[in-house]
Amino acid sequence: MRSPTKAWMRALERTAAIGREPTLTLPLLIDRLAERFADAPALIGPDARLSYRGLSEASHRFSRWGLAQGLERGDVICLVMKNCPEYLAIWLGLSRIQVTVALINTNLTGELLKHSIDIVRPRLVIAGSAHCAAVAAVREQLGAGASCWAFGENTQGFARLDRETQGLSGAPLTAAERAPPALAERALYIYTSGTTGLPKAANVSHLRLLQWSYWFTGLIDAQPEDRLYNCLPMYHSVGGVVATGAALVGGASVVLRERFSVSNFWNDVVAERCTLFQYIGELCRYLLNAPPDPQETRHALRLACGNGLRGEVWEPFQQRFRIPQILE
Repeated sequence: MRSPTKAWMRALERTAAIGREPTLTLPLLIDRLAERFADAPALIGPDARLSYRGLSEASHRFSRWGLAQGLERGDVICLVMKNCPEYLAIWLGLSRIQVTVALINTNLTGELLKHSIDIVRPRLVIAGSAHCAAVAAVREQLGAGASCWAFGENTQGFARLDRETQGLSGAPLTAAERAPPALAERALYIYTSGTTGLPKAANVSHLRLLQWSYWFTGLIDAQPEDRLYNCLPMYHSVGGVVATGAALVGGASVVLRERFSVSNFWNDVVAERCTLFQYIGELCRYLLNAPPDPQETRHALRLACGNGLRGEVWEPFQQRFRIPQILE
């Protein structure tokens, strides 16, 4: 078992690097990681995957698409997509050109979806194929000036972002094309849950993205041989930034699933040779309450990391599933 004290020390050491390179943001760090890890897998989905080099190149294509749309510093776009490798590439690429990306809860429809889009006054809305219909249903009610794009099929008449970016260069963006953002600039809007009223958009700066990524890669000691299982929504700060960013800055791979599934969890973790997984809330309790699964102790997990694991669940969960370390 790795020492919790050492984990905290690693986290402090990693975040200290931010002060030594005050011009480095997460999109620029991804480019640096692409040079180091090249064709090593970065993001692995059921239907697509991106290497480190592929993630960097895809993000630059989305940057150039944003520039071609006339997006300026401080503009906002809304992203409504399921978990997939391209999700991260899109917001990395657009935040690189000083655009703020609002990560919209994919469960929202109707008035809640309209509210979440309208409160950030976007120039553009990007919808994955599974969510084009929901966006189309509120399109006429949105504030003036927001055009809609689709990623994938079932477009509801929206232009295809995936096709528009195919011919664009994936080479690193030059300063002449657009200066990189400063750490203090806003990169994302991530929304509150809306359990105590309508969802609210919280500011997330480039500095905060690096802090979260560096801090948690230190805690979990992510290494290039690690594979992190992430079934948490990428519109959430944990699933979209903390888990994903922490794994990537350590050179690890992230196995993405659209949602948590009790019945598929252990089969997935074993088949994908995952060594880490990120939990939140009652995920561990759901697994503990499930019937025995032949795969539940055949995994290669070394660590489960997250928050919301209750005391009465911790020990039975760790013992039944033979998890070497839990970091709450």
